[in-house]
Amino acid sequence: MPIEEKAAPKPAKLRVGIVGTGGIAHAHMKAYVEMDDVEIIGGSDIVPGKARKFLDEFGLTDVPDFEDNDKLFALKPDGVSVCTYNTTHHVCAVAAMEAGIHVLCEKPMSVTLDQAVQMARAQKATGKILTIGFQPRYDANMRMVKEIVRSGALGKVYYVQTGGGRRRGIPGGTFVNKEQAGVGCLADIGCYGLDMALNSVGYRKPVTVSAYASDLFGKNPKYFQGDFTVDDFTCALIRFDDGLVLDFRMSWAMHMDTMGDTLFLGTDAGLKVKSPNPHLNWGGAWDGSIGDVYLYSDVCGNQVETRVPLKSSEKRDNFAAKVRAFLDAVRDGGESPIPWQEIIYNQAIIDGIIRSSEARREVEVVIPEI
Repeated sequence: MPIEEKAAPKPAKLRVGIVGTGGIAHAHMKAYVEMDDVEIIGGSDIVPGKARKFLDEFGLTDVPDFEDNDKLFALKPDGVSVCTYNTTHHVCAVAAMEAGIHVLCEKPMSVTLDQAVQMARAQKATGKILTIGFQPRYDANMRMVKEIVRSGALGKVYYVQTGGGRRRGIPGGTFVNKEQAGVGCLADIGCYGLDMALNSVGYRKPVTVSAYASDLFGKNPKYFQGDFTVDDFTCALIRFDDGLVLDFRMSWAMHMDTMGDTLFLGTDAGLKVKSPNPHLNWGGAWDGSIGDVYLYSDVCGNQVETRVPLKSSEKRDNFAAKVRAFLDAVRDGGESPIPWQEIIYNQAIIDGIIRSSEARREVEVVIPEI
């Protein structure tokens, strides 16, 4: 008599919660609901009725909503997406990790370096995953730039220029409120520009920052109507402990098509990554993909410019890839896909830019022991 084979048991679904149900939470939820191994068990938001409306929008009418994060955490989700205001990222992420929950935190990691240190120490103490939401890393061409730079083809990279910006792209809402956002274009799209460059060369320790920030467009009713209490333009020169210099600039609004391409200058070759879609009002920032790529080198005494073909054939939802990487790490007990050990340097630079622009002088960057 043949032995009947038993079907392998289906793995338990990963139980996920959403902390903060504003704009960016929709992108997280769209990714989660498309994944068969995910169960959304709750959403929380401090605004009465907001989490309920958010869950109902996705047909999750039986999923509970909360105005208190601790009540969501009491359900013991495997992981949560922290999609709250920038100024509360650290509070929510630390509370979740201390409750035994893995965390996917939206970018920027925080506003200040002190807040980032709190998050890092909580991760170290709890052992929970803390990954930061830089989905452009999953773009095929972003990965290609990193591969070229790290291949050694450029020799020693001694100078990097990065930035970009929108000709017109002040987002409004909580993005322009200092109490909620902390800072403006610097945190919104500037952190992408920093990660694009520093992930390529390899994150290293910043030691000084000299920065400038302004709000000339946000405070002008010709370009923006409403209360505006953050920066709409910022630039900085950042020095690192190994001698690398980073020239950074970012803008929400300007009379220019772009603040410039990203440049990697090396002793053997240089790489130019052109700004994406500078002809569009909202183009030019590194929150999506990239423009054309060129390698500059010497061949047999000739100065050569080589256009590097883009990987345009690959179709991938970078946001979904970010969420998937987090879930895989949770399920498999893996490492954080985008760890704080890297992004804390990004946050230290943002903190230095804030302090330097306010003080109108160069400041030192000191990262405490974690």
